[in-house]
Amino acid sequence: MVNRTELTQFILLGLTDDPGLQVPLFITFLLIYTLTLVGNLGMTLLICMDSCLYTPMYFFLGNLSLVDFCCSSTVTPTAMAGLLVGYKIVSYNSCAAQMFFFTNFITMENYLLASMAYDRYAAVCKPLHYATTMTTGVCALLVIGPYVIGFLNACIHVGDIFSLTFCKSNMVHHFFCDVPALMALACFDSQVSELLLLCVESLHVFFAVMVIGTSYLFIFVTILKMHSAAGHHKAVSTCASHFTAVSIFYGTVSFMYLKPSSSHFMDTDKMASVFYTMVIPMLNPLVYSLRNKEVRNAFKKVNSAFLKVKSVFFP
Repeated sequence: MVNRTELTQFILLGLTDDPGLQVPLFITFLLIYTLTLVGNLGMTLLICMDSCLYTPMYFFLGNLSLVDFCCSSTVTPTAMAGLLVGYKIVSYNSCAAQMFFFTNFITMENYLLASMAYDRYAAVCKPLHYATTMTTGVCALLVIGPYVIGFLNACIHVGDIFSLTFCKSNMVHHFFCDVPALMALACFDSQVSELLLLCVESLHVFFAVMVIGTSYLFIFVTILKMHSAAGHHKAVSTCASHFTAVSIFYGTVSFMYLKPSSSHFMDTDKMASVFYTMVIPMLNPLVYSLRNKEVRNAFKKVNSAFLKVKSVFFP
């Protein structure tokens, strides 16, 4: 039996040990990460540069894009490195840091989605009072809250997991240091940690889903009362992207965390993790913003300004 203090590193076994799949997966993840970087950082910069996008909706989108980029950056480089070498050795402290930042960012995204749902409720159900409802102070609270809750949630889970004694093995059957994967390495019965994970994450998801569900219930009722076809279409298009992303996000997160460890199958969990750690952050700029007319106009203005500057220096 190995004492926890003697454990100095973990070995991440990665997604696959098939040499024929490692290079194609590496290229795929590199492409996904590049698109994630360009899409999310580009969206954040675009919102900061164009004054026409200084509205609550784009304020939330900018923060969501930043969180998506950080979440993907916490996991994707480690997964890519593991594909190149077959497995990835990480130190005890690096594993704890990765778990902390990932848990922090995924919790922040959970609550930012709820904040965005409330914003859509105010825009659709109370359009005449939107400016007085979504004030600067309210928007700041709806963004600062997720940051604070994410930090506290990460502290709880990292403190709990790394207070356990690991002696079964130091081989983590995952491509990053995730909570369920490390919990499986505990020497003794980890039912208390499992219960803590289930209760805390259920509380976070339940609260956010309640806010989102209540917001969309009022939105649905408001849409049914609309007599204008144009207003009906605008309301639906305003909420469709957010509702789609919410369904995908909570579907995969619930699949991963809201079940006991005995129900976890590592290969299946890895595929679900790829989806919400890499694919969703890449898709969010598309499903939220690039279909938006205001964003396209802002991009055209920035591109036009860039071409003018380029013509000055490179005539």
